Amino acid sequence: MALKERIKSNPKLKKLALWSLMPKNQARPRLWVKWFLNPLKHHRGKGSLVRRRTRMDVLPFNEFSIGRDSTIEDFATINNGVGAVHIGDRSRIGLGCVVIGPVKVGNDVMFAQNIVVSGLNHGYQDINIPPSLQAVETKPIVIEDDVWIGANAVITAGVTIGKHAVIAAGSIVTKSVPEFSIVAGNPARILKQYNHTTNTWEKLPKIN
Repeated sequence: MALKERIKSNPKLKKLALWSLMPKNQARPRLWVKWFLNPLKHHRGKGSLVRRRTRMDVLPFNEFSIGRDSTIEDFATINNGVGAVHIGDRSRIGLGCVVIGPVKVGNDVMFAQNIVVSGLNHGYQDINIPPSLQAVETKPIVIEDDVWIGANAVITAGVTIGKHAVIAAGSIVTKSVPEFSIVAGNPARILKQYNHTTNTWEKLPKIN
């Protein structure tokens, strides 16, 4: 049995390993992990930039990567504690955004400010246990190339946003978005789609 599987299968070893990687009840890695382990495990592309005041809650037991010429702006939080976070080339994660894996962001993607993208949900079904202590559920989020997400949008677990889609500011996206679409609202719905025959963005009829 490999060391990783042995630790996972033994509650005491798992608890000890987690304690060595991050302080109790915190998501942030210990300094020795940040300085020595993460650089060996995680990939940063040439020209990529993580601003100094970004909170990087990334740990070595899950993957993290940021591609060439991509930027994570100040006051953003990146967390790979329950799933990998991959950011493609020439993409920008804006001020104050929160990205919780599993999340895959494509190339040339724009996040505006204060966006929440979370592939994580806490359990709540057992009323005798606080949700914070119940098992978590993860569903990957995929944001394809050329997507633009407006300020204060929320992307929920399991959603795929297709290529060159636009998410309006303040939208709550609970279902996957087709490529070349514009969505808005809570919950978000499609307002326009690009017609490749007429080369125009066309409004969709309202459904009452």
